[in-house]
Amino acid sequence: MADVTVVGQGLFLRGSIRGEGDLEIRGRIEGDVEVTGEVTIADGALIKADITARRITVRGAVAGNLTGEEGVRLEDGARVVGDVRGAAIGITEGALLRGNVQTGAGAEGQKGRSRAAARPTVRVEPRKAAPAVVVSKPARRAETSSADERPGPPPPVVPALKKGARASLRKRAR
Repeated sequence: MADVTVVGQGLFLRGSIRGEGDLEIRGRIEGDVEVTGEVTIADGALIKADITARRITVRGAVAGNLTGEEGVRLEDGARVVGDVRGAAIGITEGALLRGNVQTGAGAEGQKGRSRAAARPTVRVEPRKAAPAVVVSKPARRAETSSADERPGPPPPVVPALKKGARASLRKRAR
C-alpha cells in the first residue's frame, strides 16, 4: 500500500498539490490536485479544485472537476459542483451532483475537450428489481376538424361568476 498523506481538519492549503501515493483531505484546499494513488475527501472537507487521481472517494464538498482513472465514488453527504469523469462512477443515495458525468475507458483523457464535444453518459444500476410499469399513449387522431380539438393540456379552470358580476367588478375598479 502506498503512503497516505493527510490534510488535517483545521488546515487550509492554497496552491497545487502533485505527488505519488494516497491523499486524504479533511480540511480545505484551493488549487489543483494530481495524485497517482487514491484521493479520499472526508466528511466536512471543502475543496475548490480540479482533482485527478487513480481513484476518488468523496464524502465532503467539491467545487471542481473530478477525474478518476479507475473510478469515482460519491458517497452519502457528498456535494459536487463540476464534471465527473472515470472508468466507473458510483453515486450513492444522499450524494448531490451538479455537472456532467462521463464514464468509460477513454473518460480520463477527455480533459481538453469542449463541453459540446463531450457526450456525458450515466450508468445506473438498480438496487433491486422493480415491477415493470407500462404506460400507453392514446392514439393520435389523423385529422382534426377544428382548432379546438388539438391535443395538449386542458384550458385553465376559471371560477364561474354570477351574471352581471363582471360589470360590477369593473365599476369598483374605477
